[in-house]
Order: sequence, then structure tokens, then C-alpha cells
Amino acid sequence: MRWLGILLAGASGAPCLYEFEWWTRRGEHARQRADVLDTTLSELTQRFGQTVLHVFDRGYASQTWLGKLLAAKLKGLIRWQTHYQLLNQAGESIKTWQITRGKRSVDHRLVYDAVHKCHRKTGIIYQPVRHPAYPDVPLYLIVSRPGKGRTPWYLLTNEVIDSVESAWQMVFAYARRWQIGTAFRYTKSELALESPRLWFWENRLKLMMIVTLLYAFLLSLLRAELSHWQQLLLRLGCHRTGKRCREASAPLYRIRIAFTHLWTQNSG
Repeated sequence: MRWLGILLAGASGAPCLYEFEWWTRRGEHARQRADVLDTTLSELTQRFGQTVLHVFDRGYASQTWLGKLLAAKLKGLIRWQTHYQLLNQAGESIKTWQITRGKRSVDHRLVYDAVHKCHRKTGIIYQPVRHPAYPDVPLYLIVSRPGKGRTPWYLLTNEVIDSVESAWQMVFAYARRWQIGTAFRYTKSELALESPRLWFWENRLKLMMIVTLLYAFLLSLLRAELSHWQQLLLRLGCHRTGKRCREASAPLYRIRIAFTHLWTQNSG
């Protein structure tokens, strides 16, 4: 069983669940990943158009997927593979990492590292490029340099990058993808979406839909306007006094535990 998740995230706050798509490559309900992606992309095009920025990790960095985004005229941002070929301003086809090699960053900022909980001096540089398969479409390569010893981000977008500020907006948009990554980690660990114990396809789908509704409900509780109820729920069902537990960025985990404790107490 395979699945595809789409979440909506703004510049701040918790993401919200838009869709989970389930499919299999076996049996009478078999579907191919490419067909699922095409269907989902068509739905997103009709639903949102150019009102949102579609952000993708390196798993989607390919000539085929880039072509689909360009054909659908969507705003796209892809973390590009460094060994893929792009056309520089001189029209030469070179590897992505070579385009900005030896060039200084045009701006630096102190960017907060949510993983290590510290600020890092991060440089940025951007260059207009083109893809060899789509030489008539202007693209922009944005390179975020988080400092010595850390891997730079090579971001490819079809949005016009004409200033340092617009380049930083793309970097921060990709950084927000960390929220998406943590959301998928939660579904795999806490909700066990990759471990269904049902044999028949229809029964699996029913179970997954129930879990999806539960997950959407939990995400909705992270809205800022519900902060008072969040604190009340955590104090009643999952109270923690230790500094490490109180400062840990794990609200969904504690909220689920709080609901479990409260339901257990009431049922008893």
C-alpha cells in the first residue's frame, strides 16, 4: 500500500491537511505512481491555480516533473539535484553546483535553525538559468548557504526572482517544508499509517479514512486562536513539569496522549 499526502502551510503556524491519497500496485485496484501524481496535479491546478506555491523535495527533481509544472503554469519550487545539468547565463550546459561556484553570496542573514535551536549566518545567491529540455522557459536558481560544513540548498523555481527579498522568500518557503516533514513523521510513528492490519482493500481504505479524519482534527487544534484550549487540554491530560518536556516541539504527541488519558479516565 502506498500513499501521497498534501498539506497546506502558510508563512507561520501549523499546517493543515488537504488530502491523503491511497493506492496499490497490485491486484484489481492497481495504479501506477505516475498516474496518481498526474491526477493529483490536475486537481491541484483546478483547485488552487497560481494562488499557492507548490514546494517539492529532491524526490521530485526531474525533467518530467518540472515539465508538468510548467505545462500546468503552476508556481513551483523544487530542491534541485546538484549533479543535474542546467543552462547558465552564457547558454552552457553545466552541473547545478558549478553555476554559482566561486561566486560570493549577495546577502547574509541570521536564520534560526529549528532543529538545533540556534541562529546560523546564512548566505544567499541567485542566478537566472534555463533547463536544457525547456530552453525557452526562464527559471531561477537560488542557493542558500548555511555555513561551513553544512550542505547548501539548491532551489529551482519558475517564479521571477528580481531582488534579494524575493530570493529569501523562496528560501523561507522551502524551510517551511520542515513542518510537512514532521507531519509525515507523526503519521508514520504515532498513527501507524504504514502498518495497517487489514487484508481487504475496502476495509483498509475505511480505516485510513478514519485515521485521516483524526489527523486533520489534531492538526486543527494547533491553530493559534485555540492556544487557551491547548494549554487546558495539556494541563488536564498530559501535564509536564520538566523543562525539557515543556520546551520540546512536540505538541501533537502531547495532545494525542492528553486525549487518550482523558478518554480512559472518563470511560473508567
